[in-house]
Amino acid sequence: MTDKALQNFNISSFQKALMEWYRANKRDLPWRANQDPYKVWVSEIMLQQTKVDTVIPYFQHFMSKYPTPHDLAYADEQDVLKTWEGLGYYSRARNLQNAVREIVSSYGGKVPDNPKELGSLKGVGPYTKGAILSIAFNQPHPAVDGNVMRVLARVLKINDDIAKAGTKKKFEQYVQAIISHDDPSTFNQGIMELGALVCTPKEPMCMFCPVQDYYRAYQTGVEKELPVKSKKKKQKKVHYAALLIQNRNGEYVIEKRPENGLLANMWQFPMVPVDEIGNAHIEQWFRMEYGMDITLQAKKGNVSHVFSHLIWQLEVYDAATACFETADERIRFVGHEELDDYPFPVPHQKMMNYLT
Repeated sequence: MTDKALQNFNISSFQKALMEWYRANKRDLPWRANQDPYKVWVSEIMLQQTKVDTVIPYFQHFMSKYPTPHDLAYADEQDVLKTWEGLGYYSRARNLQNAVREIVSSYGGKVPDNPKELGSLKGVGPYTKGAILSIAFNQPHPAVDGNVMRVLARVLKINDDIAKAGTKKKFEQYVQAIISHDDPSTFNQGIMELGALVCTPKEPMCMFCPVQDYYRAYQTGVEKELPVKSKKKKQKKVHYAALLIQNRNGEYVIEKRPENGLLANMWQFPMVPVDEIGNAHIEQWFRMEYGMDITLQAKKGNVSHVFSHLIWQLEVYDAATACFETADERIRFVGHEELDDYPFPVPHQKMMNYLT
């Protein structure tokens, strides 16, 4: 690749400084114990949109339950979602399991090292593919995430808006041009680690940067202005009445979410869209939707939860019903002690604090 950003850039010296720093300073993380491609894959999926400290116990628990691709492939999806509970972005878990089922059926349970085959798997995008190929198989493929774009935007003094899809392609080309072919695993992990520990978003510690000599943004005093990133659209707020409905047996009404979309196949306490119907019509709406009569009782509190594209604002109410069963396949009556058997998203876990 010929680009003015790489003119007069000493690639071999940059590689050497970065990789020596990484070898001396890398964090001791459980997925770095070896280059097992399955473990690398699971860790990379968990680390999407999630901090390392949060991921560590989830990764360890997940690996204790599903130590091999075969274990995950043959596991019950509800069990997998329960194991993932609290980690968020649950489509990651479903896509991971579906992809692992494919490698078990098509590749004998071995993660493919062929870029085309690996990239065709569910949930394996360009970043995940590059991370697995480089870290686990030591192939010189770019693995470009937010950390990598931030580091290179500052090192190479690139002003392109990293929120745009085309910019990521450009950074992939930069990485492809400067990646070490002798040790791509260490190189890619080095850039990621540098972004996590030194070249942080708000207060980069440039004085401790191992590649300071190549750091054009620092040399010109614009490191805090890079990378350029346009603001996301404002998240939409959606209001619901979330109902803790109990019958005379002390059982609670829970509902399984649809197979597709947000929080697919997770369980929740029923939610009524009060933006659409208003608070005065909750009982009538519930009867029309589920064929079940309920009596709304006291408001217990509020729960708010922020997703990437919207915000749930839940008003939590107690409610009662005379029903013990329903023909609606979404609904199940369960005792208080049984709730732990079902995978609930975080906002509904918070609602459990209001259970009597």
